[in-house]
Amino acid sequence: MPKICILGGGFIGRFYAESLTGKRTTDRLTVVYSRRKSSAERFAADYQVPHHFTDMEEAVSHPETEIVVIGLPNFQHEEAVNLCVKHKKAVLCTKPLGRNADEALRMLRAVEEAGIFAGYLEDLCYTPKFLKSLKSVKNGAIGRVLWAKSRETHPGPHSEWFWDMDLAGGGAVLDMGCHCIEISRSFIGKDIRPVEVMCWADTQVKPIEAEDHAIGLVKYENGAIGQFEVSWTFRGGMDLRDEVMGTEGTIWINSWLRTGFEMFTSGAGDGYVVEKAESASGWQFPVGDEAHELGYTNMFVDMLDSWGKGELPQETFYDGYVVNAVIDAAYKSSKTKQWEMVELPLWRGQTGVQKPSVYKEYDADHWLIKEERLPNGDQVIILKEKKSGKIVQR
Repeated sequence: MPKICILGGGFIGRFYAESLTGKRTTDRLTVVYSRRKSSAERFAADYQVPHHFTDMEEAVSHPETEIVVIGLPNFQHEEAVNLCVKHKKAVLCTKPLGRNADEALRMLRAVEEAGIFAGYLEDLCYTPKFLKSLKSVKNGAIGRVLWAKSRETHPGPHSEWFWDMDLAGGGAVLDMGCHCIEISRSFIGKDIRPVEVMCWADTQVKPIEAEDHAIGLVKYENGAIGQFEVSWTFRGGMDLRDEVMGTEGTIWINSWLRTGFEMFTSGAGDGYVVEKAESASGWQFPVGDEAHELGYTNMFVDMLDSWGKGELPQETFYDGYVVNAVIDAAYKSSKTKQWEMVELPLWRGQTGVQKPSVYKEYDADHWLIKEERLPNGDQVIILKEKKSGKIVQR
């Protein structure tokens, strides 16, 4: 029965607590830390947590702490991880792992040298729709993945530190691009090296130093392309969508907004409707179980089961480090307006992967381009002559 300490009594900490206490009855929240005493006390009361602190090290080192869940602002991640290393406590860290790849790599090396269990809390890689689609991709249902696109947009984050460039480390790309990059990377193959990035980013609406809108392309060594679209300027709630195109098929995923649950209200009630809803009246698009649909439930099942078995979870600190390296290249590209290399001094995947041949033999003299049935019933075959290169139709 693992004893869990949550660092952070705010928005994400509460999502984590709901997931931990709602599904796995063998887990116990024993310790909570928050910077503000009132937040720590309220969290402890709401989730029946016996020990609460405003001193982070007291919380981490407490004898009732076995696993530390970091739900803190980006600028506190490394400090919290180092305390877990110091006191030899297993650690699960929210996304993004670091504010940049150097910070992430230091955390990765620290936990590995200390020999402690570490997991990367990338919830959108655990949503029910993502997990089912990923299984289909791995089973070959859509063939070789050519393009994986992920989009997350909403009107902006909920806490003040997100909007501070120094504290957060970046804007929408770091905040939400980390989700999108890891989703695409999972579909393409985590062992396939991301090579270079082209990114447009701008501050279009908010009076901040960081970007509030960005679009990026990530080239992979096997020729596949990943695409991310992120925005803090989107009006209408939160939009989470993924698309995967392969040689044998396509997958479309809509995890939010249009999920089959729609409700109209005059605004007569005053209750919570759904995350990032902009209005309490009009048409609303709630989600039946937010924590589950956002992947938190499956994420903690994987993390805690892996901890119990002494195995690596699906998402590790290494994954967080690779994502941070891709984001670093995206930020560089947004300034230079050029493709920028992804710097990965520590790479544990395949090397020297070649782009597969586009040539598929039809017969001894021709390459196959396309076969199609026309509306009139005719079967059309488009071919390329091997010797002359001429395109012909049969």
